[in-house]
Amino acid sequence: MDRLQPRTRTAALLLAVALANAGGVVAYLPLFTLLLPLRVEALDELAKIDLLTATAVVGGIVASGANILFGWLSDLSATKGGGRRRWVVGGLVALGVSYIGLSLAGTPAQLVLAVALAQAAINAVLAPLFAIIAEEVPARRKGIAGGMLALGNPVAAAFAVVLLAEADLAQMARFALVPAAAFALILPLLALRPSKEVLAPELAIPWERRDILIASISRLLVQLSCATLTLYLLYYFKTLTLVEGDAAGLVGRVLTISYIIPLPVALVIGRWSDLAGTRKPFLFGAALVGTVGLIGMAFAETAWHGAVAFCVYATGTAVFLSLHVTFAMQLLPRPDRRGCDLGLVNLTNTVPAIIGTLIVWHLATPENFTPVLLTFAALKALGAIVILGVRERPRAFPA
Repeated sequence: MDRLQPRTRTAALLLAVALANAGGVVAYLPLFTLLLPLRVEALDELAKIDLLTATAVVGGIVASGANILFGWLSDLSATKGGGRRRWVVGGLVALGVSYIGLSLAGTPAQLVLAVALAQAAINAVLAPLFAIIAEEVPARRKGIAGGMLALGNPVAAAFAVVLLAEADLAQMARFALVPAAAFALILPLLALRPSKEVLAPELAIPWERRDILIASISRLLVQLSCATLTLYLLYYFKTLTLVEGDAAGLVGRVLTISYIIPLPVALVIGRWSDLAGTRKPFLFGAALVGTVGLIGMAFAETAWHGAVAFCVYATGTAVFLSLHVTFAMQLLPRPDRRGCDLGLVNLTNTVPAIIGTLIVWHLATPENFTPVLLTFAALKALGAIVILGVRERPRAFPA
């Protein structure tokens, strides 16, 4: 693959990046939306909420530390000429082992430990994977690459639905299929060797640490609603007037639509930002669209109004997050520690889950979600404003 022409190679790389990111999402999304809740319920029906909370907290802490650790280890490997792909392969092997542990866990303590190991393995895959994307995708194509990252959620969600639909599928088979699918999706990127010609221009662009810090604060503010809102979505819709059907069925349909809509929008916006040579206006606009969606949810009276508002919120937020991933990659101050720095940026994915849960706990009631939705809207709008503080160079990455 190293002999491909630059344009053809870039196209192949972008496709491989999209598939690899989808593989990374497959590694964890079916687990935390389907497989883990089922295992928790099977182990302890009466204390399932407490047990699920414990696995989430422990897993989140392990994920935060593991992402930084494996990012740093891949930095050392890359500096010594060994590359990062070996760490992705090692992470995939560990992922397979951890899923065996998840399927065999017979006590709550064993399940919590298995989740911790799984989170370590997942982040052993993700940390070097995103450092590879940061290094090898040319700056002039990072916008479209960010848009293509939006493919991850719908692919992983569809895979989770398939796992659930196969009622006769054995538990062990379900747990085995997840790492197998993740490996299959990541394999094309592993097979595509890095190009020094692609790396050289990136290494010549120095950025100050303040810029990545500001961008991370913006992402954290935008993420606060994302980390918790889906978890409470069913309860939210039960506070609204249902025209027909049940709330659970509506939530399933709304989530499916909200995963699909952002993909074409993110691709268009990502490519547009490549051509414009700037990311900030698009990030600002996407965060504001998400804010409008939250305000619409806060004042919705019927479930369908709430569903439309949620899709607006989800689209703006998903576009912001997908474009922000590659934007943050461009702001990394030191090429020799991309993995570690991206691990620190990853805290904006894990910390909001804790903060957002506390916000919901303090402000929401089973009958009224308006205060928490307006609070999330204000925080998201603040995140939109904060991103404008990044000192982005005009035409820093011309198309």
